[in-house]
Amino acid sequence: MKRFTYLLLALPVLFCLVALTFIFHAPQDDLSRHVKITYLTLGNPPSNNATREVLDELNKVLTEKVNAEIELIYVPWTDYMLNYNRLLSNKGSNLDLVGTASDWLEAWPNVQRGVFMPLSIPMLRKNCSYTFAKVPSEHWDACSYNGRIYLIPEDNYVQWINHGLMYRKDWAQKAGLEKGIQCWEDVLPYCKYVRENEGIEYPYKGPATKSLSIGLSNGYIFSKSRFIPLDGILSSQMFGVSGDNMEKIYSPYYEGDELLAFAKLMKEWSRAKVWPADMLSAGDLDSRDEFINGRTALEFHHTDTFYAIVGPKLKAKFPDSDCGFFWYGKESGNLVRTSITHGAMAIHANSKYPERALKVYDLLRNDPECYYLMNYGIRGKQYIIKNDGFRGYPEGYNPDRDSFATNFWWGRNDQLEVRTSENCWDKYEELVAEYDKVAIDYPYPAIIWDFSDVSAELQLVGEVWDKYMIQLCFGNVQDEEAFVNDFRAELKAVGIEKVIASLQFQLDRYRKTNSKKAKVKK
Repeated sequence: MKRFTYLLLALPVLFCLVALTFIFHAPQDDLSRHVKITYLTLGNPPSNNATREVLDELNKVLTEKVNAEIELIYVPWTDYMLNYNRLLSNKGSNLDLVGTASDWLEAWPNVQRGVFMPLSIPMLRKNCSYTFAKVPSEHWDACSYNGRIYLIPEDNYVQWINHGLMYRKDWAQKAGLEKGIQCWEDVLPYCKYVRENEGIEYPYKGPATKSLSIGLSNGYIFSKSRFIPLDGILSSQMFGVSGDNMEKIYSPYYEGDELLAFAKLMKEWSRAKVWPADMLSAGDLDSRDEFINGRTALEFHHTDTFYAIVGPKLKAKFPDSDCGFFWYGKESGNLVRTSITHGAMAIHANSKYPERALKVYDLLRNDPECYYLMNYGIRGKQYIIKNDGFRGYPEGYNPDRDSFATNFWWGRNDQLEVRTSENCWDKYEELVAEYDKVAIDYPYPAIIWDFSDVSAELQLVGEVWDKYMIQLCFGNVQDEEAFVNDFRAELKAVGIEKVIASLQFQLDRYRKTNSKKAKVKK
């Protein structure tokens, strides 16, 4: 009878142990079974067959090493945030590896929504052994929520993804801007020159996207203040702290003078025909292609795009040209280094093969053969290694036919990177030297915001931003001051002050806790 009683008492404990085993350890992976691992990334699907050919070669290697193949799923750039989150939350989605980010892809909100799988240390050590051994413990801590790891950081790759404005420096110098564009106020004189002297009808042509609106508005605010946006709140990056006071949460969209000054400048740009009046319905016009082919004079994106894509292609098209880059924050020396979770890999909560997915990721990140195929393509078709050690294109390379796109921005590895000879490395080194003088580390990498008490308000704040800011960014307003006042009044009406108070409470608590920990260590 006592044994039976003990058994009854033990059953709840046994059930808990079984449940914990299921939560922290995925089902045993049967390597004898060939599986297909899906990989979700951002970007427009390739229009040629080259990516399929590269994947066929990669899948031969993956099959040999871990008996798996990989299939790519793309989220196109148009309305990417909405479609990305919709796909992640769809219970019928067949997803394994998911590219994510804490600053532009809502990694932590998605963790809180339960769409990513927790990754136990035994699971990582067994199936992602090379990566696990190289990622330091403090980086795993930065990828954890409530004590459980959810992300694998891209922490072995140095990149600069701070945004800016690309322009023709050769034209800027002809316009009297000897050092090129050095501030926002230089843009209109430059545009006036190219319209009148270089046959450029509109210095910029492209769709009025949300991502461009975010870049322009934050770019101006970074340049005219010390605003540092905080990761993982909204993709618009409208909440943050000041470099002069990192203890106070605020939103320059809700207070301060920068937004109105920006609205007035964008109205000036619109009147000066920096872009067409119908930008809000520009469709799929490719602004980068327009710039590279000499039909426009401005392009907006980040440092890597400047030195690795736009600069080299412009030079190849127009050998006498000179591509310049005006980085946002230059005027105020306001620059934050890229976070290790700007690019990160996650496993979808409904993944059928989480352990195999980790094995595949480990190879893509660390195995030279897999890494080169995933990032550079097929040797002899997409690239060659030249005598000087740089990558180049093989004879007869045709980008329309041979270019490919796996967009593996979640596990690059400097130990396996091979520089391409086409990139503007001199310009890159100049920029990095400039950046290193002023750049700071992101101040709060360990904070994961809790939106449980303000989720409704936060969603409405995001909707109000979308309603007003795309119009404001492209000068599509009659009275800038009235428009900004209406925007801020609506933000207040939907609860922005409650959101700021919640974030402030969490920041104060974090700082207090860390202060106590620091005292204990001493």
